[in-house]
Amino acid sequence: MRGPDVSTSATLASAISAQFTARARWTPLEIVFWLAAAATIWVLPEHHLILTEIVIWALLALSLDLILGYAGIISLGHAAFFGVGAYTAGLLAKHALVTEPVLGLLVAGLAGGLFGFVTSFLVLRGTDLTRLMVTLGVALLVREVANRAAWLTGGADGLQGIEMQPVLGLFRFDLYGHTAYVYSLCVLFVLFVIARRVVGSPFGLSLQAIKGNPLRAAAVGIGQTWRLVGIYTMAAAYAGVAGALLTQTTAFTSLESLSFDRSADALLVLIIGGTGHLYGGLIGAVVFRFAQDWIAAATPQYWQFWIGLFLVLIVLVGRDRIGGWFAPLRRLVDRVSDWRSWRGSSRRAEPAPDEGGRP
Repeated sequence: MRGPDVSTSATLASAISAQFTARARWTPLEIVFWLAAAATIWVLPEHHLILTEIVIWALLALSLDLILGYAGIISLGHAAFFGVGAYTAGLLAKHALVTEPVLGLLVAGLAGGLFGFVTSFLVLRGTDLTRLMVTLGVALLVREVANRAAWLTGGADGLQGIEMQPVLGLFRFDLYGHTAYVYSLCVLFVLFVIARRVVGSPFGLSLQAIKGNPLRAAAVGIGQTWRLVGIYTMAAAYAGVAGALLTQTTAFTSLESLSFDRSADALLVLIIGGTGHLYGGLIGAVVFRFAQDWIAAATPQYWQFWIGLFLVLIVLVGRDRIGGWFAPLRRLVDRVSDWRSWRGSSRRAEPAPDEGGRP
């Protein structure tokens, strides 16, 4: 009886491994997306300043999507981690403690992650409403501390006197934002690849199980506390890196990086792009920032009204219906991916020729 059991287990393990391999494979649409993003370096050189802002917003929204889209943790205080990273990078550069931007970025990410780890035990208690209030309270407390500690943070005047050294000692930040954009885009891509691997791993699938049905996940033996702490810490580190990028590319940071508006806008970006598939934050950042720039130029006093109207239309029309408009494109991409997978498997299945060249 043990033979069939072993064979069944091996078949199941092989099927699961094949499924994870398929999930990790990059689709043609993803490749096109990142190639288009890279092309903007040469195609849109005059828009690098606003594109850098979009990249930073995209990274902040990506960090929020890790906890909202995959773990079901809603937050109104994500700006706390953004601000911690921003002030960490600024203070390190101002006092010449860490002058290299990439190293400062890593330290700022660690600071944001550490703060996220410490506060996660408060945030993860209670229901969604409790978590919402706790995240908001933590962000407000951090902002008030930064406001009171004007001797360190500059208070309402902001942290000034920041001088950034060249990236890796080679690429100096220029007035037109060319270096800043390439640097920020590279950071976003690296962190996106890491996040993609995490959410496609067994750990990421367990988070989705917890989000879908916590009781059932606990019943099948999925531990919840440390998984949620882990993803919350990772999201906080990503937000810290986003804040550090803003400080490094502008050589300035202020209390605005810790404001409630920053958290609300990050949530707004994610609502526009959609949650639970990583690209939502990236697409939402592009739509939000360009819409904000265009509407503010057309009607400076009422741009927030038009953004709100756009959100209302999304709710009324329904995201599923909007997604249905792009269903033919998705089916075409799926067919191309399936064809590539079939071609690869058929080539591997062909018998090797013998010494005479015959199969």
